[in-house]
Amino acid sequence: MFVELLSKGGPLVWLLLGCLAFSGAIFLERLAYYHRASMNVAEFLGGLAGLIRRKNYAEALHECVATRVPAGRVIQAALQRHSLNREQLKEIVQEAGQLEVPRLERYLGILNAIAHVAPLLGLLGTMVGLLDSFTNLSSAAGGVATTQEIAHGLYQSLITAALGTAVAVPAYLAYAFLSARARSIMHDLERAGIEVVQLIDDARTNDNIVQFPRDAEPATRQEKGAPRSHSLQS
Repeated sequence: MFVELLSKGGPLVWLLLGCLAFSGAIFLERLAYYHRASMNVAEFLGGLAGLIRRKNYAEALHECVATRVPAGRVIQAALQRHSLNREQLKEIVQEAGQLEVPRLERYLGILNAIAHVAPLLGLLGTMVGLLDSFTNLSSAAGGVATTQEIAHGLYQSLITAALGTAVAVPAYLAYAFLSARARSIMHDLERAGIEVVQLIDDARTNDNIVQFPRDAEPATRQEKGAPRSHSLQS
């Protein structure tokens, strides 16, 4: 029944079915990519914090390379240039994050285009079907067309209109869902960049703090008390 209806929809039906299959492939590919690209930024930076405080940047870089996720590449860009000042590190993580944005938004524009074009293709099929019906009426002998001749055009118009909507709705929902996932990962990139710059800057700040040994205070007191005992003896 379903195949028979599609066969009466005309050539635009196959174009709409191709759009449906293509949008489904994009959704599955992007869903798998976002699953691989996601990571727990707080947990990962918590593990790197100790390495950064100990200035073990080589091992920290190795951990970032092993992740193979966008947030790990942003952190890696900052660790590779950890000797720069804070403002320069901020620029580096911003540039690294911007390089990841096109990868995250890949194919989303095509999915959005399918969601907007599919109803227009359905409307075009509706017009073609109605034109076919009126053409059969005008060319019929005696001005009277059979029901089958009229129904063929009506079938085509209704099927393409319904199929255009059926393609557009899931395509737009998929686009909205994937866009939300992409924005979530972009937020993780910003968080990773800000926090790794803060960790590197804190590690440098701790180096500038002067720490006195614990026995310095008793020794100072003993030195102060020595002249007093000498004066008593004299």
